Amino acid sequence: MTARVLVLIGVVLAASATLTGSRPAARPLPLPFAAFPRELAGWRGVDAAPLDPQVAAVLGADDYLNRVYRDPQEGAVSVWVAFYGAQRHGDAIHSPANCLPGNGWTPVSHQRTQLRAGGEQLPVNRYVVQKRGDRQLVTYWFQGRGRVVASEYANKALLLFDAVRLHRTDGALVRLVAPVVASEAQADSVIEKFAAALQPQLARWIP
Repeated sequence: MTARVLVLIGVVLAASATLTGSRPAARPLPLPFAAFPRELAGWRGVDAAPLDPQVAAVLGADDYLNRVYRDPQEGAVSVWVAFYGAQRHGDAIHSPANCLPGNGWTPVSHQRTQLRAGGEQLPVNRYVVQKRGDRQLVTYWFQGRGRVVASEYANKALLLFDAVRLHRTDGALVRLVAPVVASEAQADSVIEKFAAALQPQLARWIP
């Protein structure tokens, strides 16, 4: 089923729910991200600086995880997870595709691909970005309500669909960033190994 068909179905269902006065309630995380493990299969995490209050207000997330995890052999991965207990107009996930240029990073390449995370294959967005000679590999996806989705449009369509079907609109953006040092292939390997350690825990926090 294409994203366009899902959008049409979702709009019809959402309109029906609006007419009947039904609106999904906010669904909290099982535990706050402050309790998220700081060690993941040898990767040790340190909290990044807190967001500026004005930036946090614009993002509107109910909770977020902002850490840098390091492995002595593999290097470092920056992790950003923004969770929304209920997504509504003006209070929903902000796509990194829109934020990266605003922060001075120029996209060099972009593709939608599959990320191996242990025994899973996750559909993800893969960007290589550059700023003043530095390159980073950015990988992100949308997760929640038992799904991992790469497409922003499909995610919005499924959100409308699940609002009626499951009475849920909770969800999260997951973004992993690794510096491109030796090569893009090396950065891909770092992201892949870290994702394999992260995803089993993340699935517990964002069912």
